[in-house]
Amino acid sequence: MRKVAEYMLPYKGVLLIVAALLFVEAMSALILPSYMADLVNDGVLTGHIPLIWRNGAIMMAITMLGMFVALVAGYFTARLATGVANDLREDVFRKVLRFSDAEINRFATSSLITRTTNDISQIQSAMMMAIRQFIYAPIIGVGGIIRAVERNAPMMWVVAVATLAMVITMAVMFVVAMPKFTMIQGLIDRLNLVSRENLNGILVVRAFSTQKFERGRFAKANRDLAETNLFVDYAFSFLFPIIMLIMNLTTAFTVWVGARQVSAFRADIGDIFAFLQYGMLIIFAFLMLAITFVVLPRAVISAGRVQEVLEAEGSIKFKASPTPLPKDFKGVVEFDNVSFRYPDAQEDDDNVLDGISFTARPGQTTAIIGATGSGKTSVLRLLLRFFDVRSGCIRLDGIDIRDLHKQELHGKIGFVPQKAQLFTGSIRSNLLYADKDASEEQILAAATTAQAAAFIEGKPGGYEHAIAQGGSNLSGGQRQRLSIARALVKNAQIYLFDDSFSALDLKTDAALRHALKRETGGSTVIIVAQRISTIMDAHRIIVLDNGTIASKGTHAELMRTCEVYREIAASQLSEEELSK
Repeated sequence: MRKVAEYMLPYKGVLLIVAALLFVEAMSALILPSYMADLVNDGVLTGHIPLIWRNGAIMMAITMLGMFVALVAGYFTARLATGVANDLREDVFRKVLRFSDAEINRFATSSLITRTTNDISQIQSAMMMAIRQFIYAPIIGVGGIIRAVERNAPMMWVVAVATLAMVITMAVMFVVAMPKFTMIQGLIDRLNLVSRENLNGILVVRAFSTQKFERGRFAKANRDLAETNLFVDYAFSFLFPIIMLIMNLTTAFTVWVGARQVSAFRADIGDIFAFLQYGMLIIFAFLMLAITFVVLPRAVISAGRVQEVLEAEGSIKFKASPTPLPKDFKGVVEFDNVSFRYPDAQEDDDNVLDGISFTARPGQTTAIIGATGSGKTSVLRLLLRFFDVRSGCIRLDGIDIRDLHKQELHGKIGFVPQKAQLFTGSIRSNLLYADKDASEEQILAAATTAQAAAFIEGKPGGYEHAIAQGGSNLSGGQRQRLSIARALVKNAQIYLFDDSFSALDLKTDAALRHALKRETGGSTVIIVAQRISTIMDAHRIIVLDNGTIASKGTHAELMRTCEVYREIAASQLSEEELSK
């Protein structure tokens, strides 16, 4: 909760207003029983009608004031809690955007979504309750005790016994429910994870007819969460009947003891009525605090989960005073004896990449090929600095990328990921994602180069055609071409293509590569590919084998000298193509 308290500091003015309003509301509640006692003692019992009307009018005015103040206090409390929740969500989202792949994997996407939504909602709800109860309830409790003692000190034992019974009841509830609150947030994470996997993989689920298995998996996650919530709800279902029993018994004992005092002429009827109301206010104050302390643990757990994200140390460290790239930046990419293993790897695990050295120059296409798991995509991730190298270094125009500002590094690179990721909106908004100031000519040129112009113009609305979430209303090849066009709109000095042609037919692949060569002739192009036909005309081909470079050269050179490359070629090319 320490982090949440820090987020409340900008709203300290609003908090002071809420405190003042709640003080007025509490005082109005404490004044009313005294007026009622005077009304009964000096008005009803003596038949003093003017005093009854006067006290009644004053009580009505105080009630209206209390109601108005309560409404205004509620407004400012909601404004404070909502503002803090808004700031928390914004900062958590910004923090997640700065996470490297290591942090994303550490927390898991499903958990980050839960922390950004459900956990912060829990904090917001608890804050609205806590702000009111921690200010209002103590004033009511202390004020009620003072007023009750003034009216009838000998009867305070009734209130003391009732309050003790209330505290014991709430303490038992706290001990029973607290462990379950800790479990609930983790179970929500699990349910979110299962739901996301099912929705994202719905086609695979249907293709393999595993609906029954997935229903069982979801049912278990759902049942675990439901049973835990039910346990908490069952526990709390006993709470309020017990509280009502305590309050009713308190009322009965107060009336019984008060009646005996009135009969013995040791108290007035009005004072007994006032004492009864003060007793209820005291019990109510302890009840509000107790309920807050029962609900607060779940919010504390949520706050801890949110704080964990906000205070997570990124594995990628950027310098406070980065080295600027030269104004005549050329785009020379150099890998110098780079070795890498993922952050969660064990010490005895092999490196994903080991001793990788090569140079990619402007105006040339450098291709990377190898078997699945050989480390091809890892090369591009290291260049984008999604991870840091374990040893060696990567340079741009001779400058270590660890010395560069993140924005400047990424600003020089046009990246097409392995999985074409599109965003909800229009085709135009997705293309402008790379450069919001791109001109119409840039958009059209990029779409034409990516072989996407024809199918875009055939869509209803053309470039304004709506894109569904993840581009699900487009084919795989269309998504890839739009992803390539988006990178081209950026007009970058370095282009990275991570197996970005796999969903294209051979004719479109050839046409696209021919157009790319023309449009990116002055840029450094690095292509990761599975198909040899995609990289045959590259200036240099790097063959990876189990994280090391097996060989480097042109297609013709590798066919003569590299056994690994020949095996890949033999599995993909015809006899006629192999003989060339």
